[in-house]
Amino acid sequence: MATLPSQVLGVAQPEWMSDDLVLLQDMANRFLEAEIVPHYEHYENQQRVDREAWDKAGAAGLLCASVPEEYGGAGGTYAHEAVIAEALGHSGVDGFGIALHNAIVAPYILHFGSEDQKRQWLPRLASGELIGAIAMTEPGAGSDLQAIKTTARKDGNHYVVNGSKTFITNGQNANLIIVATKTDPSGGAKGTSLMVIETDEVDGFERGRNLDKIGLKANDTSELFFNDVRIPTANLLGAEEGQGFVQLMTELPQERLLIANQAISMIERALALTIDYVRERKAFGKPVMEFQNTQFKLAELKSEATMARVFVDHCVGQHLKSELTTATASMAKYLLTELQCKVMDECLQLHGGYGYMNEYPIARMFRDARVQRIYGGTNEIMKLLIARSL
Repeated sequence: MATLPSQVLGVAQPEWMSDDLVLLQDMANRFLEAEIVPHYEHYENQQRVDREAWDKAGAAGLLCASVPEEYGGAGGTYAHEAVIAEALGHSGVDGFGIALHNAIVAPYILHFGSEDQKRQWLPRLASGELIGAIAMTEPGAGSDLQAIKTTARKDGNHYVVNGSKTFITNGQNANLIIVATKTDPSGGAKGTSLMVIETDEVDGFERGRNLDKIGLKANDTSELFFNDVRIPTANLLGAEEGQGFVQLMTELPQERLLIANQAISMIERALALTIDYVRERKAFGKPVMEFQNTQFKLAELKSEATMARVFVDHCVGQHLKSELTTATASMAKYLLTELQCKVMDECLQLHGGYGYMNEYPIARMFRDARVQRIYGGTNEIMKLLIARSL
């Protein structure tokens, strides 16, 4: 019998894992196995998940689970988003960008949007009519968000947006994009504002190429261009200009926790697949699992992964109580993604030459894992944030 990713570590369910979350976990896994996994190779080849998959995810209740029911969501918490994100990892469909849509884009509107904005956008994000993206990174500004150059100039009852963004997740599919702009280019962090742009409603918006990445091929990642894009002043996120940097800093800890959840789920899947492989694969007349080196390597990885799982679950619990600090979220992102890359490398090694073949899942997981140490703030930035807490 195959080793299940969710059972490979044998860690007890955390206190926050309620009965409805267990049911959601089972439903999410069954939906992904039935609706996404059979088409995932196609998505990888075309470097984009079909629009139909988003519609199905919305109909199944897997979009915006933490959005209140009055705005079209399921009325859950971040725990619901964590369960869905981990189901993606356990199913091996890490490139399906619903985790960012659910746990990063929608919360900006929920937490900072006006009542009209919430009613205008959240139900359509929950149904899949709108696919969300957030555009922060620019060709000359990555982790340094204060250095962005994209501007939003007020012109009567409109803003005129000009600039370019790059490495934008969901960039080819997204039709609702939260854009980090400078409303006061001389104001530093205080001159930053977030604008919500429905791309189907404006002129001057262009998508660049779907960027050719090392991994996460199924996840469309794009350049975006804004050429005199006019949007209503009502699309400013927040009550006044200049709140964007604070809004970003408020939401980034959840983004980093989400990356940690994604990491632990891929770690568990890699271990499950590798344990099954070394039990079946024979070398020198006996299963590879019987070699002491194999046992020691897997013992090391399981020990580290178990500690990581307990820490991630602890962080989710802290976040649900609004007690997760920036430093602790940074630790989770840093530690989990470093371990993720280590586990992928070691598990690939235990597959031998077959691990380097694309037909084996570990090869794709090895490629997909690497970017986790970069996006959401590089791990070097995570160390700086942790150091500030010393």
